[in-house]
Amino acid sequence: MANRIPTLRQRRLGAELRRMREQAGFGGSHLAGLLGVTPALVTQMENGKSAVSVERLNEIAEACMCVNTPLVEALADMTRERNVAWWDEYREELSAAPIDVAEIEGHAKRLKSFTIGIIPGQLQTSSYATAVFARGFTPLSDREIERRMNFRLRRQQIFRSGETPYLALVHEAALRIQYGGPTVLRSQLDSLVKDSELPGISLRVVPFDTADFPGPSENLLYAEGPVPELDTVQADSSHGSHIFDSPAQLAGYRAILERIEAVALPESESRDHIRSIMKEMNDRYE
Repeated sequence: MANRIPTLRQRRLGAELRRMREQAGFGGSHLAGLLGVTPALVTQMENGKSAVSVERLNEIAEACMCVNTPLVEALADMTRERNVAWWDEYREELSAAPIDVAEIEGHAKRLKSFTIGIIPGQLQTSSYATAVFARGFTPLSDREIERRMNFRLRRQQIFRSGETPYLALVHEAALRIQYGGPTVLRSQLDSLVKDSELPGISLRVVPFDTADFPGPSENLLYAEGPVPELDTVQADSSHGSHIFDSPAQLAGYRAILERIEAVALPESESRDHIRSIMKEMNDRYE
C-alpha cells in the first residue's frame, strides 16, 4: 500500500490541504508540530499517499484557521469516499489520462466543454471515435482502440443519462473536419443533433463568422465541484492531457468559457446550423 499510486481525487484532496496550509503561512514542519505528527506524514497527506480521516481534516482546518466551512465540508465528503468506481476497473488496462478524465466527470455537479477541432469525446459516435483514435500521433493497435472505445462508451452513459448537466460548446471547425470520411461525419452530425435534444445536454455552436472569437486553441473540459474551490479544468494539447485546479487558473478558464458562451449560437440555432452543414454534405457527396 505504501507504493500505491494516488487517484486524482486523493491528489486533489492533498492539494487542497497544502493550499490550506500555505494560506495560513505555515511550513510543513510547523503544521506537523501543531498536529503532533511527523513532517513526513504531512507530506504524504498532501501528496495523496496517506489517507486523511474527517477528524484529521478538521484538525488541519482548525490549525490553519480555515473558516471556509463549505469547503471543509466538501473535503470531508471526499475523505469519506470508499466505494470502487466503474473507472477503477480500467486502471490496469489504460493510461492515467483517460482514467483521470472519467474521475473528473464522475464527481462533477455540472460539466462544460469547448472543442475547436474535434467533436467532444462525450458525444462521439463509435465510428467517429475509432477514426480519431486511428489517427493519433502514435498508431494504436486494434485491441487498444477497442479498449478505449469500450471505456469511452461507459463515459458517455453519464451524459446520455442526464444525471449530470452538460454544456458542449463546439466550434464550427470541429463540425467540418472529416475524421473517417464524409459518411462517418454525416452520421456523427446526425447523432449530435439527437443528443442535443436529450435532457441534461445542451449543445451550442461557435460559427466561423463570429466576429469576436475569444477561444483558446486547446480542447477544454470544465467540471464544477460542490463548491467553486473544487472546480477542475482538463485541457488537451499535442503534449497530452493537463489538469488545472489553482484559484487563478480556474478564474481564468471560467472567464474564457463565459466569453465563448457569449458568442455561441443558441441551442435551436445551433441545431439548425448543424443541419445546414449536413445538407451541404448531402448536396456535395450524393
